Amino acid sequence: MSEKVVLAYSGGLDTTALIPWLKENFGYEIICVCINCGQEEELTDDNLQERALSSGASKLYIEDVVDEFADEYIMPCVQAGAVYEHQYLLGTSMARPLIAKRLVEIAHNEGASAICHGATGKGNDQIRFELGIKALDPDIKIIAPWRMPEVWKMDSREDEIQFCKDHGIDLPFSMGKGYSRDRNLWHISHEGLELEDPSQAPNYDNLLVLSVSPEKAPDKDTEISITFEAGVPKTLNGKAMKVSEIIEELNRIGGANGIGIIDIVENRVVGMKSRGVYETPGGTILMAAHDQLEELVLDRETMETKKRLGSQFAQTVYEGKWFTPLSEAIRAFVAETQKVVTGEVKMRLYKGNIIKNGTTSPYSLYNSSLASFTTGDLYDHRDASGFINLFGLPLKVRALMKNDVKKINNDK
Repeated sequence: MSEKVVLAYSGGLDTTALIPWLKENFGYEIICVCINCGQEEELTDDNLQERALSSGASKLYIEDVVDEFADEYIMPCVQAGAVYEHQYLLGTSMARPLIAKRLVEIAHNEGASAICHGATGKGNDQIRFELGIKALDPDIKIIAPWRMPEVWKMDSREDEIQFCKDHGIDLPFSMGKGYSRDRNLWHISHEGLELEDPSQAPNYDNLLVLSVSPEKAPDKDTEISITFEAGVPKTLNGKAMKVSEIIEELNRIGGANGIGIIDIVENRVVGMKSRGVYETPGGTILMAAHDQLEELVLDRETMETKKRLGSQFAQTVYEGKWFTPLSEAIRAFVAETQKVVTGEVKMRLYKGNIIKNGTTSPYSLYNSSLASFTTGDLYDHRDASGFINLFGLPLKVRALMKNDVKKINNDK
């Protein structure tokens, strides 16, 4: 009886070619798993199951994890304010641990001894998948064909198409080269073509999928309101929705207004720089709304600590270290801070810009009596004198020391 391997399957050329390749080189029974994190186009392919089975797989799982992705992976990153290198909102990064988790679960259910993925040896995804798998089951064998040049002989789409034809698989894929894209509920990424040259501007007319460029956005702003309870969005424009539904609707609204398009050269985990364009319209709005509410309800020291940990958490997620003690500890800290992140945020969207339009919360730390220029009962201006004297004491002591040293040197 053949050993089983679970194959992370998209239905595309790369992973379809892997089915006969695995059978030919390892003799495995192939269990294909397509995990829906909101990528849409893969799962609207009516021929997905037929393609997997006709290519030699014994079974295809199509797993819908959209709500789990939104609630258990996206929201911890939103609440932490996790942004990698000041711009990237981790759209691909935070989906990979969930995919790894589901692959391991299905491998256990099927009694599979191995998991195979099609990530290349140059990218971050190989690290994210494999760290997730190792953390959840260190005994499962991992097969990464792109790192096996002695067995994996295909270096181009042409090679893969010919390999499939040689094995009696006729696929509707062209030889042409396009952008390399990754899509889920949170974002879509674009790499390749003119983006491989940082001196070239992105061809947004050909590139964008979720959005229009700011120049093509309407000349009129769009007003929105989002309510949060304990750091979780609950309503959009007065309508109660699941988190995933709010993100979907914000993608539509934000995309139409040119929100959340970034062109970034980032540092990959493997040591190289890569250039890509990311569209994250709904995510950009949701993170801005969450930040806007936190400004009102978190004290300064908590905010400062949270920003430092948010940056560290972004790097942790980017590097595939979701299932680690550090990741768990940061998420626990962030969860504690979210108890007061409740209220309503209003915004205006205009040609790529997010403009504040008012914030309210029952936990607001903003006190108009304190903040106004008029004298109130809570604040005596005379108290500032003593505070400044103590706060500035180290500076005064240092200045006195410098004067003494200068006087000694002048007397010599």
